[in-house]
Amino acid sequence: MEKNRLNQAEDLIKKAGSNSNSSEIIKEPREGIINVQVFEKALKDLIEAEDFIYSSLPSHKLNLEDSKLFAEKMLDARAKINEILADFGVLEKVKTENKISDLSKGLLIVTTKNNFKKALVKLGIDVQQIIVAGVPLEVSDMKEINPKIPEAALQGISKKIEHTKNDINRKIENIGLKKVLVIAEPDINGEILGKRSKEIYNAHINLESNLKDISADRLIEILLEYPK
Repeated sequence: MEKNRLNQAEDLIKKAGSNSNSSEIIKEPREGIINVQVFEKALKDLIEAEDFIYSSLPSHKLNLEDSKLFAEKMLDARAKINEILADFGVLEKVKTENKISDLSKGLLIVTTKNNFKKALVKLGIDVQQIIVAGVPLEVSDMKEINPKIPEAALQGISKKIEHTKNDINRKIENIGLKKVLVIAEPDINGEILGKRSKEIYNAHINLESNLKDISADRLIEILLEYPK
């Protein structure tokens, strides 16, 4: 049964590759090496998406929550398929990077961890447009994150908060990044950072699971969702 599902998923990958978006430049493939890890992840995404086919029998109709989960798995698979095709010269990676760079112009992106920053830079965000807020933006928020934190520790955190805010204000004033976008994971740190950034900077908030593995396609969707 599992082997049959793998074969079905492989067929879906082949079809997805042959039905690429018309805005992409499709070229003849060159010699290359299959990234097996990425291929296996694409298969896993498609197999997880396939579960919705059986769970939605006989109508195959999905409610809103399941539709989002199904679409997320399909988009993740597509991004990985595109990555493999790019390795063989069929698709041009530079296209996506240029699009992300264009869509992120004028945006200051605030996130919570350095590995999230690295993931965003890898996909085409200018490193100068990213702030890593390793602490919340208010001391009171730190108490909400960790109610048992000693008062003595809050003094050092208060200085870090001040430095973070100064960095944000400096980029807003000196670089002209007038719009703030919070991209973080949906944990307490991300939720509190998003809420406070909304209050202080009128930031747009996007909380994304597995942010360090975010795909270029998903990042483009997030940037397109930012209010103009």
